[in-house]
Amino acid sequence: MNFKMLSITLMMALVALKGRAQDSDFMTLIKAATQAPSGHNSQPWWFETTTHSIVISPNLDKALPAVDSQHRELFISLGCALENLCTKATELHYQTEVILSEEGVITVGLHKSNTVVSDPLAAMIDKRQTNRSVYENRQIDPILLQRLIERVYQGQASTERQVKLYTFAKDTPPFETLTQAVLQGNTVQMGDPAFKSELLSWIRFNKKHAESTHDGLSYAVLGAPNLPRWVTEPIVKASLKAKTQNKTDLKKIQSSSHMVLLTTEKNDILTWIQIGRTLERFLLLLTQEGIAHAYLNQPCEVPEISATLRENLPIAHAYPQILLRLGYAQPMAYSKRKDIREVIKVKSEERRVWNL
Repeated sequence: MNFKMLSITLMMALVALKGRAQDSDFMTLIKAATQAPSGHNSQPWWFETTTHSIVISPNLDKALPAVDSQHRELFISLGCALENLCTKATELHYQTEVILSEEGVITVGLHKSNTVVSDPLAAMIDKRQTNRSVYENRQIDPILLQRLIERVYQGQASTERQVKLYTFAKDTPPFETLTQAVLQGNTVQMGDPAFKSELLSWIRFNKKHAESTHDGLSYAVLGAPNLPRWVTEPIVKASLKAKTQNKTDLKKIQSSSHMVLLTTEKNDILTWIQIGRTLERFLLLLTQEGIAHAYLNQPCEVPEISATLRENLPIAHAYPQILLRLGYAQPMAYSKRKDIREVIKVKSEERRVWNL
């Protein structure tokens, strides 16, 4: 082999090694994105890769038509996945450029740069969890909470601050208004056969069931023991009543320190994605401070209740989008996630490269 051929061979080998390194990076970024929260842990996303980008698109086969008929929460979940991806990208020293289509398809341009500084929140992605337990009745320092909200907006231009976060401490009138709205939401939803049927379809009743799907709401995250399905399924079905759910939720709300309501002036796909980005960054910041969170989205999901909140809460007639309760709690089991190979769209000629 002459020197010219040797040089060409070495260059090709270097290009191949660089390509494999990038492939590994992209897989790492996609895995981080899939750690985002989603309604019923439905994981409603697809990922595609190009030489210098990752595309996130909705998987409408995972939509929740009964509870989320407009796909609002679905696109919020995509925004959460996007925020995780961009945050993790800093750890791998990638610059990101995000392009959103009107249909909610997200393209993230990725370019290596030694000038990119790692975001400490990247280390929180695997630790973040929705904690549905009863909390410890400990109050969060309101100054700390306000500081975390301010950090959500760091680096954002004023025109990008479409999402507002309102905090309401326990034993205040807005907290009580939201509590009653949650209970009203339960009454509406538990009276809807379609809602209950959809919810049941996403509950994983024991360890064997959860490990067969790696999605949905497992018995463990709901705080239930691992029992045979023929035992747990009838019990769960019997518990899907407004009175039972209200009793459970009221106990959890009363153990919490604050509620946080995320609102927007607009109510469209691009806004929903931005809500997801803001929400996920806030959740990572909470995780960093050891503060637990869980969702109380019933008032945002029932149109009549949402409309009432726009009028009765001090939120400038904005749209209520996401409602959280916050507090301190012991960690719970983590929700399972599908293998990333199940959520990546890969062309047949690329399968050998990705080992799929």
